Order: sequence, then structure tokens, then C-alpha cells
Amino acid sequence: MFPKIKIRELKKINLEEGYLIDGFPSMGFSSAIATESMIHTSEFELSGVISSESFPPISVIKEGKPNFPTRIFVNENLKVGIFLSYLTLEQSLHRIIAKTMLSWAKKHKIKLILSSVAVKSPNGEGETIGVGSTESARNKIKDAGLKVLEHGTVPGIPGILLNEGSISGQDVIVIIFHTDGQGPDFKSSADLCMAMTKLIPGATCDISLLQKEAEKAEKIIKEAEEESVQMKDSMYR
Repeated sequence: MFPKIKIRELKKINLEEGYLIDGFPSMGFSSAIATESMIHTSEFELSGVISSESFPPISVIKEGKPNFPTRIFVNENLKVGIFLSYLTLEQSLHRIIAKTMLSWAKKHKIKLILSSVAVKSPNGEGETIGVGSTESARNKIKDAGLKVLEHGTVPGIPGILLNEGSISGQDVIVIIFHTDGQGPDFKSSADLCMAMTKLIPGATCDISLLQKEAEKAEKIIKEAEEESVQMKDSMYR
């Protein structure tokens, strides 16, 4: 049996010819932190939640209010949707999450899916580069002033998005950024957020806010991860 992913939209969403950002954590938490910063900097609204029987049953409490750990935020003025998650998902869920994202993008006539993957390097130093699923996506990377990856591998959800996008003709761009693997990784989150703004017209990053969010988001993600591990341990004893 394949795990089922359920998306519940809380309001009408209009993102035709817009953008979808994959905010699932990969190595470290930079992707979640960068997208969280963008949500707080621009006027995004909670527009949906993502759930699955395969997700750990956790409520994330923020400012006294319960939240699903995986949510959809939308800014219709910018035509940007964000899948924001505090869950570091098991590898077995990567394919179904990527395909769910692609299906949702098709439903809402999204023109570009933007994902990211971290590469570990000393001091988190290195050039931010991009890889595209189509010729159109690769041209967008060049137009943004970023270098295009010629050879390498992209794992996880971003890799599946690229492969499936190349077959279906869906523009997907994966930003490859550097991290030292230590947290809260403010620098790599800032680098990623700034790269995203080059690819999404009108999107902004508040760097001072980003530093605060880096610490808060990392704490929440770590707590969610620890709770998930404890639940699995108790389930399989």
C-alpha cells in the first residue's frame, strides 16, 4: 500500500501562471527557514494543510495556537504558493510528496516549481547554483544571474521534482546552496532566500527577521523531529 497524502484547501486559491515553493527540509533546516522568512516578510495567508496517516501525529503550537506541521501559504498578489513543513520526512515518502506537489501545481496551473537542496561544505561557503527540468527553466536560471549545474546529482524530493518535471514539461528549478551543517544556519538560509527572490518577481527577504526566524524555526523542527522519533520507538517496541 502506498501512503496517501491529503491536501485540504481552506480557501479558494488562484495561482495561475504563478510559482510554488517546496519548503520541506532537506539537509538541515535552511529551506524551511528561508520560506518561513518569506511568509513573514510578504503578505502570505494560510490557505491549506497537508496531512497523511504516514505523518507523525503532531500539533505545532505557535503563539498559543495549534498548527498542522505541514501547511500551504499563498500570496495571490505575487502568485506564490509555499508548501511549508516542520517535518523531516522519511525517504520512503519523498516520491509521493513530490508527485503530490506536481499534481497540485498542475491543478492550479503553476508555471514554475522552486525547490532547493543543501551541499555541505566547510564554513558553508560556495557558489549558489541552479538546475532546471526544462530548457525554459534553465534559461530562467541564467536570466536570474545564477550558474547552471552541468554535472552532479540531486537527491530526495528535489530530484524527483526535476525528473518528473522533465517528462511532463513542468518547469522546476532546484537551487543548490552551501551549508556547514551547523544550526541555526542563518547564512545559508539568507543565501537561499536571496536566490529565490531572483527567480520570483516581487518576493522579498527580511534579513534581520531571518536571523530570528532561523533560531525559532530550527527549535520547532527539532522538537517535531524528536517527537516523531519517540513515537516511532514506542510504536515498534
